[in-house]
Amino acid sequence: MNVSFIPVKLRLPLKFGAEVIDSLKVVNVEFSAYGAVGRAQTPLSAAWAWPGEESFSFRENMMSEFCEFAADFFPVPQSDPMTETYTFLTEKLENVLKEFNQRNSCNMPLLAALICVSAFDIALHDAWGLANGLPTYKMYNKNFMEHDLAWFYGDEAFAGLYPEDFFVKSVPDLLPVWHLVGGKDLLTDAELTGNEPDDGYPVTLEKWIERDGLFCLKIKLTGKDAVWDYQRMVDVGTIALKHNCKALSPDFNCLVTDPEYVNEILDKLKIEHPDIFELLLYVEQPFPYDLESNRIDVHSCSGRKPLFMDESAHDWKLVKLGFQLGWNGVALKVCKTQTGALLSACWAKKHDMYLMVQDLTNPMLATVPHILLAAHVGTVMGVECNAPQFCPAASLPDEKVRPGVYERRDGYVHTTKLKGNGLGY
Repeated sequence: MNVSFIPVKLRLPLKFGAEVIDSLKVVNVEFSAYGAVGRAQTPLSAAWAWPGEESFSFRENMMSEFCEFAADFFPVPQSDPMTETYTFLTEKLENVLKEFNQRNSCNMPLLAALICVSAFDIALHDAWGLANGLPTYKMYNKNFMEHDLAWFYGDEAFAGLYPEDFFVKSVPDLLPVWHLVGGKDLLTDAELTGNEPDDGYPVTLEKWIERDGLFCLKIKLTGKDAVWDYQRMVDVGTIALKHNCKALSPDFNCLVTDPEYVNEILDKLKIEHPDIFELLLYVEQPFPYDLESNRIDVHSCSGRKPLFMDESAHDWKLVKLGFQLGWNGVALKVCKTQTGALLSACWAKKHDMYLMVQDLTNPMLATVPHILLAAHVGTVMGVECNAPQFCPAASLPDEKVRPGVYERRDGYVHTTKLKGNGLGY
């Protein structure tokens, strides 16, 4: 396995909770397996996966080192990628992470480790398809997989079922695309200071909507300043109504500990701005992502609007726990492994939970499996793609190879150029 890293500069700062970042490091993997070479890229988003008091550079460097460390433990495949990665995640990853943390006197959490090994897993899925001369998504069935889903879940309700049984019948050529409204993003020209980048791309929300035809907006909130959060929803919602947008989603970034914080904001919005309230398609991850340590009953929130797990949804077992606590939707991310995303998706669909697919500012090759997942599992509304906002230049060479995948136009991204073997690179 070959592991390398690609630095990516952001054109605008991106705010994650209390942290602001201006660059990304993307792990690049080439994995020789099954007689083919699979590829993958994953952004090592330390701000998202590893919040803490240590410096961002320390956390990012530790994640880079863990990629190289964990590569020696990832299995040489003897079976399909779903079986291989599932076995690694359930039997080895915890010990590998523990050893790494002890050696480096750090406390990297499981979510950060999952991001690192996700690139190995995605590359393995790519090699699997390439070696068989088929698109990988045509292989998640009994003809190519060693086990059915009952084996993974330990649940006979899934006997004889495979991931393919939970895919949409017809893969769409177009997916509605979501735009991220960061906590530091400018909304209108009235907020311009003259210090914004002059690189040909928009810098305000209104200009992005006008240029890309956007109609789905995700709103980053603080989760700890109710006055600011409410006003931000009103301000963005007002712009959304002005431009005939179809959907909004507030993201509270795991910082809320009391459901009433969310409920009061939603109830006030419903009374004072019912048109904006109606645009809310779902609410994303208000509460701490460690569900096992924070077993908060959230039925009161999900009874108002669909409530989606994001950081909490490490694997299908945590999706199951979230479902019991009242969560009724799951935001999938391939950066937690392709294998894990598929297992979470199938369990969630079997239990009538809503699905979304969201990215981690996925540029370049990282965009492809992300969009393919959304196209195949079916979501409440398309897919989130914010790399075109924060690092569009990084993907310009890829856009020439796969036009329509990286440029958001008329509110959509295209999937028609992602139909090759493997993961369609």
